[in-house]
Amino acid sequence: MAIEVYPNIYRHEIPLPGNPLKAIHSYFILSKDRNLIIDTGFNRKECRDAFMKGINELNIDFNKTDLLITHLHSDHSGLAAELSKEDVNVYVGKIDGKMINDMSSDEYWRRFEEYAVMFDLTKDNIAFDDHPGYKYCPKEGIEFIDLIEGDLINIGDYSFEVIDIPGHTPGHIGLYDRNHRIFFGGDHILDKITPNIAFWGFEQDILSVYFDSLKKIYQYDIDYLFSAHRNIVKNHKKRIDELLGHHKDRLNEIKEIIKDGKMSVRDIASRMNWSLRCNIWEDFPNPQKWFASGEAMSHLEHLVYTGQAEKIEDNGILYYSLKGRNE
Repeated sequence: MAIEVYPNIYRHEIPLPGNPLKAIHSYFILSKDRNLIIDTGFNRKECRDAFMKGINELNIDFNKTDLLITHLHSDHSGLAAELSKEDVNVYVGKIDGKMINDMSSDEYWRRFEEYAVMFDLTKDNIAFDDHPGYKYCPKEGIEFIDLIEGDLINIGDYSFEVIDIPGHTPGHIGLYDRNHRIFFGGDHILDKITPNIAFWGFEQDILSVYFDSLKKIYQYDIDYLFSAHRNIVKNHKKRIDELLGHHKDRLNEIKEIIKDGKMSVRDIASRMNWSLRCNIWEDFPNPQKWFASGEAMSHLEHLVYTGQAEKIEDNGILYYSLKGRNE
């Protein structure tokens, strides 16, 4: 059921079956001239049916509707290709738009075979087709309208400014209306749960990038931060402080794990604390092993970038230890 959470702004919950996130919020911003939808759910029947139920409840006409994808993850972008066939304009940040189209081919996902070796996940017989991003992403290319920071999208009484907030993904974007002091932040800032900060390559310290994006949004005047999962955030500064504290604790946890010598990403992740209903690593569903290892990797690389840890490679597997303890 679509619920009005602000004048002419509706939040519609779309279930994510079998996923710990449970659901995603798709937002519908309505006006007499144009409508804007923010994010879609997975490319699977359950999400499609729920999404269309909200569309029908609100009598949304695709002929005067645009779609904005906050970032590349398939729970946000999964139905974008189908909507583009309905002549819906599909907006996305330039970086993530390219990656979404790359994800429509198996070639993109085969790099995860290299990651499985690099992370030491071959111990768990994990393959890229275990990844929900592969299963539920758009399966064909999309003709996106690329957005950059500062672009404006006007819908009725709202004037939304595109804000770059990389970290959760390399090209994550948000929408900010300065007059109404509202922000659509995708997965950048979530209440009750913490966004997964994964590994996106050795070219940058993605955890530092995320920290910078959090500090950027800290400066904004925001009364309501509409996030994609769980609750609306009404005190974004308090929540940002909590998220920064969480990652500080994560880094200290990892340093404690690797203090006695080199360990693989998978073995480090298996010793970290996770909010899952599993007591041991072997009970983790394979998708959660991917996510846990990716998050461990982003934190390990941050420790390397900041001179607190070092790494070596052996037969394609990366091993990390505290600086001066690689043995």
